[in-house]
Amino acid sequence: MVSENNGARRALVTGASGFIGSRLVPALLSDGWKVRVLARTPDKLDVAWRDDVDVFQGDATDDEDLSQALDGIDVAYYLLHSMDGKGDFIERDKKLAQGFAKAAERHSVGRIVYMGGLHNDEAELAPHMASRAEVGRILEESGVPTTILQAGIVLGEDSASFQMLRHLSERLPIAIAPKWVTNQVQPIDIDDVIHFLVRAADLPSEESGALDVGMEQTLSYREMIRRYAEVTGLSKRFMATVPVLTPALASRWVGLVTPVGAGVARPLVGSLIDDAVKGQGSARDASEVLGDPERGLMNFEKSIETRTKDVDTKRFWRVGRRVIAAVGAAAVTGSIMTKPDGTWYQSLKKPSWQPPAAVFPIVWTGLYATIAAASTMTIAERIENGDEKEARDYATALGANLVLNAGWSGAFFRGHSLLLSVATAGLLTASSADLARRGGRTRPQIGALLSPYALWCGFATALSAAIARQNA
Repeated sequence: MVSENNGARRALVTGASGFIGSRLVPALLSDGWKVRVLARTPDKLDVAWRDDVDVFQGDATDDEDLSQALDGIDVAYYLLHSMDGKGDFIERDKKLAQGFAKAAERHSVGRIVYMGGLHNDEAELAPHMASRAEVGRILEESGVPTTILQAGIVLGEDSASFQMLRHLSERLPIAIAPKWVTNQVQPIDIDDVIHFLVRAADLPSEESGALDVGMEQTLSYREMIRRYAEVTGLSKRFMATVPVLTPALASRWVGLVTPVGAGVARPLVGSLIDDAVKGQGSARDASEVLGDPERGLMNFEKSIETRTKDVDTKRFWRVGRRVIAAVGAAAVTGSIMTKPDGTWYQSLKKPSWQPPAAVFPIVWTGLYATIAAASTMTIAERIENGDEKEARDYATALGANLVLNAGWSGAFFRGHSLLLSVATAGLLTASSADLARRGGRTRPQIGALLSPYALWCGFATALSAAIARQNA
């Protein structure tokens, strides 16, 4: 598979700005390949190697762009698949693969290398996994020798799978999870994936088909969470399972408690509803065909240690303890100042639509828990993303909100000032809406989580105003 370009081997990498592609390119350059990348937005390519490759600006959905990008290519890496959660991903991926396969065959490309997922050939697969398997078949049937590397969870700093594992491990010391957390998985470190991808380019032309990649350890997702906690010095994690969380519900749960959006989480969850281990079908073991790295495959503990060396794994609960203390102080202060059984309150005229007294502590307990969780996520995620100022601004806004929160009880129950309590409730409503706005700018799910607080404060303002009018 040598081109006529001065004997240099030429590789095309699609998805070069992505998690795997951005790491594959420098590895191919180090191995002596001339690399071309197909990119819609070249500015998103890694500046560390962008000037060392042939950048072709184009779109893989455009036949003319594909034709030009594949011209003179010996090995084409197909690292494209939909992770946006949109409903038409199956048809989009199919058409994209068909177009790529035809163009590769037309330009006599020596080999296509594709990243698929570990799966059981006989099982009924989740939609995203089934789509990836179909893409592999389309490429393999193109007439071009095709190698399909099938991986489970890829461990690496920018991997969505790793981010989901990491944040679930760090944020949930105790959790109720779907039963798929007990399924078996053979993860693999990103460095080992890159090793196999580079080695696949050197296969003889008669070699074609699927190769399974994965470390030797077979672990359940629950066990991976437990071991992640051990390696990173977190407290022991406890996880109970329930059979009622569908992949759709589970992905929304993941999208709420972690920065991994539900649209991305859904295919990740879908890949875990069945065992993701090597040897479930006709695929051969990549270690036997391509050979392992000289150091051997990285085990789970070493991979986690490597991938978290620059990660503050204890930030979330360090922030959480401070937020919980502040929210708890406001809740206790407000509770101490609240006297619903006092003579003055009992003598007030109240609107007929005021809820029963028992409702208020129930609602406020849930709201305080929501405020603490949402605020911890907002501040921790802002800090992790380098938005220190936004984190400080949110913390300041939260502090002001909690002062108003406790202050309303003081103005109403202790100060007996109906007008001041209406004004305080109005300010609290505005402050709560501002918190929801700030949280929503961090993640829409956080904004949605804080919205009931703002709505309840709005209701409290209307109730305070009604009491003030009736007792004027």
